[in-house]
Amino acid sequence: MSTTLTSPIIKQKKQRIDVIDVMRGYAVMAIMLIHNIEHFNYYHYPDKALNPTWLNTLNEEVLYWVFFLFAGKTYSIFAILFGFTFYLMNNKQKEMGKDFGPRYLWRLLLLVGFALFNAAFFPGEVLMLYALTGPILFVVRKWSNKALLIAALFFLSQPFDLLQYVYSLINPEYTVSQQLFVPLWKEAMAVIKEGNFFDTMCANLTLGQGFSLLWAIENGRAVQTMGLFILGFWLGNVGAFKAENYNQWKKVLVAAVLTMIPLFFIKEHFTGSEVSEVIKRSLGVAFDMYWKVSFTFIWISLIVLIYKNKTVVKWSKPLQTYGKMSLTNYITQSIFGGILYFGYGFHLADTCGVAFSLLIGFGFLAVQMLFCHYWLKNHKQGPFESLWHQLTWNIPSKK
Repeated sequence: MSTTLTSPIIKQKKQRIDVIDVMRGYAVMAIMLIHNIEHFNYYHYPDKALNPTWLNTLNEEVLYWVFFLFAGKTYSIFAILFGFTFYLMNNKQKEMGKDFGPRYLWRLLLLVGFALFNAAFFPGEVLMLYALTGPILFVVRKWSNKALLIAALFFLSQPFDLLQYVYSLINPEYTVSQQLFVPLWKEAMAVIKEGNFFDTMCANLTLGQGFSLLWAIENGRAVQTMGLFILGFWLGNVGAFKAENYNQWKKVLVAAVLTMIPLFFIKEHFTGSEVSEVIKRSLGVAFDMYWKVSFTFIWISLIVLIYKNKTVVKWSKPLQTYGKMSLTNYITQSIFGGILYFGYGFHLADTCGVAFSLLIGFGFLAVQMLFCHYWLKNHKQGPFESLWHQLTWNIPSKK
């Protein structure tokens, strides 16, 4: 086995896999940029009538391509890596003759605390969903690889959406009602627009968490997340990111591309204006998720494959550093976004279009990367990562 292949993929002296940090950094970066153009779920934008035509066109193109390339795909990467991180911690404890399960449940309880803190600033954060769906890994932690793969595929098949479609065939009178998250979302947006910081924080913690979780349940995200967690755990168990399995990712890339293309057109058909609302909310949701997962593996395989190149390894160092502090970066972007776009802050949502908001996102990304670079010169982990680690293992803070 050549050194040029082994070194970039995994460092043999320690369990941390560098390409995973790059992947995690890439995912959090893209999520942050998406959140900026969404104004952190506060979908207010300048009046198009006041913009020149070229700017409206630019905003539309930026919105389309950012969502096409990243939305739902980088989230999936993040969820898969959550499962993979569980594998690393579970495997380490297993080698020591210990069961990581109870400690993991405690770790998820701690994640609820981080989620509540994050939710105070961002109505739409994902940590609470992770904390609530994460126990699935506790359930499957001792399953065989075959059973894990079957379970992952089951959840990723979007079973409830498929059952809804089957039910609509059996009962032609069946209609779908308004989604439950919508009233909560509208109420939260009204507070974000006019409320002060305290009002907005309370609305985010109640209405915001409510509509975020309901949206995830009603739109297939919650079930998909459990499947992605298990899939990440399975990938760890089978050694997918070890150097000896590098060439397998070439096959994954080809399969993902060949799968993604037809799924895109099928998804477009089932979410189009000519189909019924029942179809959109069942097959439309399911095939949209299938398409996003297939696209996710295009990104994962590309990152793994190009990371073999020494030049890529060198130039991706900032992204790797960024990924090591993913929790800190995710939470600080929420704080930044609320101050920048919401009513209690600068309220830039009504003055910044999609394209300019993307530029703001890149600017904040640069600041975060610089902070990560200097912080990790003197610390092993980011602030929130360190706190989570210390509380998980009951380790006193080092002064």
